[in-house]
Amino acid sequence: MNKISKVKIILIIMLNLGIDQISKIIVRNEVGNNEIISLYGNWFTLTKVENAGAFLSAGSALPDLIRILLLSVLPVIFLAYGLFMILINKNISNLQIVGWSFVIGGGSGNLYDRIMHGSVTDFLHLDLGLFQTGIFNMADISIMCGMLLILIDIFIPKREIVFIKGSETV
Repeated sequence: MNKISKVKIILIIMLNLGIDQISKIIVRNEVGNNEIISLYGNWFTLTKVENAGAFLSAGSALPDLIRILLLSVLPVIFLAYGLFMILINKNISNLQIVGWSFVIGGGSGNLYDRIMHGSVTDFLHLDLGLFQTGIFNMADISIMCGMLLILIDIFIPKREIVFIKGSETV
């Protein structure tokens, strides 16, 4: 199986990071704090909030030093290690490479916000009645899509493709 080139890996990461940062710049410049804008009825709304913590504001009340270690230093180490692994590991599938590239791109977007702005800008909200999300951003979508690709690769059985040429199996 051909492996995805290092250039393509960096491109996927940068594309995820770029889409995240462009969307956050637009929201920061055009939407007021806690302003609610309907994108599709009450089901899909845009609401700008600044999140000093992680997922669903987890860790936002921690002392500054611990919050910086857990939400900035550890993610830098994790993202750098993840990038190193997908660039050098020869035993990783293309689907996992793409998945991890999405995770690294999205994680880098939120990490950039945390370091440069002191918080992460979240702005998307889904309310489907029985199912409702917290407020999230494009980096979170990248991370979730990446994790879905990784889980598909891990748990969906791979079928070996066998070509029959004449009387011999290739």
